[in-house]
Amino acid sequence: MMDESTELSVSITQIVQRLKGTHLHSQLEKQAKECMHKPEIKLETLKDDVRRLLKASGWERKLQNAVYRELHILPPPGNPRAPPEHTKEPLAYMRKAQLSWEKRILKSLNSMCTELGIPLARKRPVLEQKELTNKWNEMGTDEPDLSKFRPVYAPKDFLEVLIGLRNLNNNRSEDLTVRSNWGLIQVSLNIRDIPQMRETYPELGLTYGQLGIDDHTHVPPDLFESEHILIGKKVVSEQDSAAAQQYSRQGCPTGLRAQLWTLILNTTDDPEVITHYEQLKARVIHHGLLVDNLIYKDVKLTASNDDYYFVFEDYLYQVLLCFSRDTAVLEHFNNNSATPPKSHIQSKSGSEPCAVVYPPNGVIPFHGFSMYVAPLCFLYNEPSKLYSVFREMYIRYFFRLHSISSHPSGIVSLCLQFERLLQTHLPQLFYHLREIGAQPLRIAFKWIVRAFSGYLSTDQLLLLWDRILGYGSLELVAVLAAAVFAFRAENLMEVTSLASAEAVLADLSTLKVMPLLQIFLFATSV
Repeated sequence: MMDESTELSVSITQIVQRLKGTHLHSQLEKQAKECMHKPEIKLETLKDDVRRLLKASGWERKLQNAVYRELHILPPPGNPRAPPEHTKEPLAYMRKAQLSWEKRILKSLNSMCTELGIPLARKRPVLEQKELTNKWNEMGTDEPDLSKFRPVYAPKDFLEVLIGLRNLNNNRSEDLTVRSNWGLIQVSLNIRDIPQMRETYPELGLTYGQLGIDDHTHVPPDLFESEHILIGKKVVSEQDSAAAQQYSRQGCPTGLRAQLWTLILNTTDDPEVITHYEQLKARVIHHGLLVDNLIYKDVKLTASNDDYYFVFEDYLYQVLLCFSRDTAVLEHFNNNSATPPKSHIQSKSGSEPCAVVYPPNGVIPFHGFSMYVAPLCFLYNEPSKLYSVFREMYIRYFFRLHSISSHPSGIVSLCLQFERLLQTHLPQLFYHLREIGAQPLRIAFKWIVRAFSGYLSTDQLLLLWDRILGYGSLELVAVLAAAVFAFRAENLMEVTSLASAEAVLADLSTLKVMPLLQIFLFATSV
């Protein structure tokens, strides 16, 4: 293992390499050169004077924010002699399971392509390109025949794969306790218990003010809300990503949330962001992909039927179609246990097929995928801004919800965390549900895999996502799922079947996120 100073120098080298050649790097160089011509610059103090001017003009803060973003995305430095796949996922059985799952998804996509006789990609005729350009902002009015298309997979298919995960290196009799055999997830990972989580999430404690609790009408605003909004405005004016992330741990005010999230994710308004979005739009207009139909189908099946999100149907098509063409998304596979799928197409010379990543971003959409975008439509009405925020949310967090890994924010850890919390703090409820054939994870999995999007009311969902961004972790999704079961425990103890248990938990739209999280984490006896 590397010592701390070596780890730091490796991280610095990686960040410098990644920032070289970026638009920010060229802008900094340009600004530094312009500084040289200013009269207050002296040769003997050149370095300090240039640094002072860059700081005064706000460029130093932009550089700090860019470095902060890289620190969130880069994996922790491992052993320099370890092979690259160990950086992606250290556990061999997880890598094997992910590879097997990828083959299954690709086989499903290819068989649909063969059955329907539809190519994976095609150039659109000129007339079709013109039509698509004209109706770009009203694609929801289009009603293509999607009856033949089916989602490549649904969350319940993915759950069955996770249930089948086994670590063959473990001696089951020694390693797994009786309690862990109660649940569906049968692998051992290092997950936190409630005392450890209290240390990790101190700002959620009962002594801290919270948006989602202390901003309700019966609480005088001068006790917490007014001051919190003033601090939020100061954080936005300072344009500091680290401060914005710390601030969002107690919730973001509705009027500042869009700016604060942009700041945390370091998604800028630079002209090249808009240019990149327009290039992606041009790719959508010029070429049609088979996955476009999967995106249409998913939006029609999910967001279009949702009381909160149906009005954003056009935005969802725009963002998801552009996302499928964005090859910049491929970079996140360096830190992801998954590998982008490849399909064979005829080469231009026509001699032999060549393997290309398909779809171009390497992400095959599944049933419910559009719900990762839908809540963001409440915050951003500019498509390029909406797109860049969604892409950043995806490459930081959402990809972990549909790839098999041992990461603490990965779907396997979240499922295990959920089951362990229930087994430890509500053992009678867990045992009762298991005995009647209503394993809690079978009910909660759909909430977890979507980070509760489409299940909570939007204002409550955004309060949850504030904390995901604030702590840079999806762990609270598992905690909230357990807290929901705890809240409905009395009713659940009365049910006698899976169907009746699902009925008790069918509607979460009236739940308040922050009281549930606070009570479960800080008022549960341990």
